[in-house]
Amino acid sequence: MMFRRISILLLLVLCGAGVQAQQVLRMDLKRTIALANDSSLSAFRYQNMYLSGYWEYRSYKAARLPSLSLNLTPAQYYRYITQRYDSQADIDVYREQQMFSASAGLSLVQNFDLLGGTFYVDTQLDYLRNFGDVNSTQFSTVPFRIGYQQDLLGFNAFRWDRKIEPLKFEKVKKQFIYNSESVSEEAVNYFFSLAMAQADYRLAEDNLATADTLYAIGEQRQKIAAISQADLLTLKLDKVNARNTLKNAEIIRKRAMSALATFLNLDRNTYIEIDLPSCPRYVDIPTDRVLLLAKENNPTYLEQRQNVLEAEREVDRTKKESRFNASVNASVGFNQVADNLGAAYRNLLQQDLVSLTVSIPLVDWGVRKGKYNMARNNLNVVKIAARQEEISLEEDVMMTVSDFNVQQDLIASASEALDLAELAYDQTRRRFIIGKADISSLTLSLNRQQEAQKNYIQALQNYWLNYYKIRKLTLHDFESGMSLSDRFDFDNNRY
Repeated sequence: MMFRRISILLLLVLCGAGVQAQQVLRMDLKRTIALANDSSLSAFRYQNMYLSGYWEYRSYKAARLPSLSLNLTPAQYYRYITQRYDSQADIDVYREQQMFSASAGLSLVQNFDLLGGTFYVDTQLDYLRNFGDVNSTQFSTVPFRIGYQQDLLGFNAFRWDRKIEPLKFEKVKKQFIYNSESVSEEAVNYFFSLAMAQADYRLAEDNLATADTLYAIGEQRQKIAAISQADLLTLKLDKVNARNTLKNAEIIRKRAMSALATFLNLDRNTYIEIDLPSCPRYVDIPTDRVLLLAKENNPTYLEQRQNVLEAEREVDRTKKESRFNASVNASVGFNQVADNLGAAYRNLLQQDLVSLTVSIPLVDWGVRKGKYNMARNNLNVVKIAARQEEISLEEDVMMTVSDFNVQQDLIASASEALDLAELAYDQTRRRFIIGKADISSLTLSLNRQQEAQKNYIQALQNYWLNYYKIRKLTLHDFESGMSLSDRFDFDNNRY
């Protein structure tokens, strides 16, 4: 007796530990989607993709601002043999040379996007100390110098960056929202896969209970010869099949539950119970409006515009590189040299520089021309590809809207069919119990009920998949009438 009590106590402790280890979580569709966009690995990946594009754009903006740099050579020592001319002997001789030098300079640079040139302001200080037969010290200074340099006929990369970089960042922002809606689509698939598995499991439980009851009734009726031995064997076979079906349904349910928990980045021991969404209200989504919103917001259009601009940039670059080029560099400032630092900053002399450089290709065997023709042909290919992508997207939009409108009607009819199938099965089962229906009618009614249940869940899944796909294609919420871009907080990466 004492051993039995200890065994029962130990069993209760183990069961309690098992319940504690397995967390139970009830999930509806809205919560599943919110959790997916907050915690799933896909969401983290898309957030980092957005941040990469964000910092790329920040780098571009920073490059448009003046940059200040300090260049230092704190110490430089030379000791070597060098060739020198001896004027007294009128010959060249080798002499030992020792020298210590140091330099420091500040440079302020500002790019001028409109013309593609660069303004610069700098200051320089150099120190030189010679050792040998004659020791000497010199300071060379450039207290102030301002200048400008640019290619006169060359490729202006700054002007193209002003066109492309803001467009790229706009695409990055909308691509992030697009990807977030893709995560929502994934969540819908995992959610309804588990919903279908749980529905199948519950049906299998009900089928086993019903088969048990009907077999027990069949045994009683067979004793009074109300049913044949063949019908009783059929009822027993249904009971065995129901037990096997329940085991298979349990395996499928566990897999679907594990898949959803893994997708949501939850503990694998989490037990998830699905609450099916109610029948959604009717949403009017005109095809023309969806097409218009897709053209305004879909990142695919922005990507194609970016591809065309980048191809046009390459055409412009290769075209200008195929011709002669000229560049100019002009600066004005002051400089001085003296034996001490103070004197190097007094009685400054004006320093002027104007240089014009011309580069003319003479013979390159058609290399530059070939690159230009390649870039021009590639531009035509990019434009055609962009148009094909736009046509494909338009077709996808129209088909998705059409499917969504059909699914809205299917949900209502699937719900009605489910109610009728459950009512029909309940009445058929009652009639079988009192002996007014045969086993074939009961089996047919049960199959219809199960099929109606699956069709209803499948209709809900298709509805929400198409709904979130339309949101993804347009970046627009048709229930609230708001743009997803307008209500998205890009600083915190969440809605």
